[in-house]
Amino acid sequence: MYVPVIPEGWREINQSNWDERVPIHMTSDFYELDAFRAGKDPLRDFELAEVGEVGGRSLLHLQCHIGLDTLAWARHGASRVVGLDFSQPAVASANALAAEIGLGPERAEFVAADVYDAVEAVPEGPYDIVYTGVGALSWLPDIRRWAEIAASFVAPGGFLYLAEFHPITDVLDDETGSHVVHDYFAREPWVEEENGTYADRSAETVHNRTVEWQHPIGDVVSALCATGLRLEFLHEHDVSLFNRFDSLEKRDGYLRFPVGQPRVPLMYSLKASRPATS
Repeated sequence: MYVPVIPEGWREINQSNWDERVPIHMTSDFYELDAFRAGKDPLRDFELAEVGEVGGRSLLHLQCHIGLDTLAWARHGASRVVGLDFSQPAVASANALAAEIGLGPERAEFVAADVYDAVEAVPEGPYDIVYTGVGALSWLPDIRRWAEIAASFVAPGGFLYLAEFHPITDVLDDETGSHVVHDYFAREPWVEEENGTYADRSAETVHNRTVEWQHPIGDVVSALCATGLRLEFLHEHDVSLFNRFDSLEKRDGYLRFPVGQPRVPLMYSLKASRPATS
């Protein structure tokens, strides 16, 4: 059985990094908060199609950051949404944003806790839909434990939906995304130092160290299936939400490989359901 390598203090390192970046993200062009307040939908078209109608259903969003996607599901009709994130500044910002757009705590609530502590922190489960992504799983050392916790919130007749960046992108060269330069099955954590943030590369930051892990798709699917959830689909997508490789071009609202270049998947999504009780 695979036992993840977990550096001492990894959670505190990552939390300091994310806490510092919340105010940067709240004012960045990347998140377009003014447009969101005015009604712009941040959800991706394939997510809307794959999740389907959410009207009248409860939804839990694990690792929700500042809550834009969470609140978007409420705007699409979810009867109640709850977001969880380990960053207190992110949760405070999400709750404030919910109030700004007229969603009170009876419709939208955010709680601060590590996802591994979600069972104790999340109110009023289970939920019709457990939603997670994008860019969430790499921050977790133990994917089996994550799957057990996430699945525990799925109500009978409900499902878990995950949209995530494809792990194959982390083994390819940063310039073209066409050459394998790293091991897909590597188990060691990535410990990196990088100033700024994906939302603003020029931002001056102090807490620049991060600790992440690579999770092959087979590990994610196997972990979820081991919980008793039934895999409904696994889809791969040739689009990204950020400039993962220097060669990507923006077309139709996404980052894509240039026309004519052989493609690999840049994102994936899956749905795993719990049978309804008889």
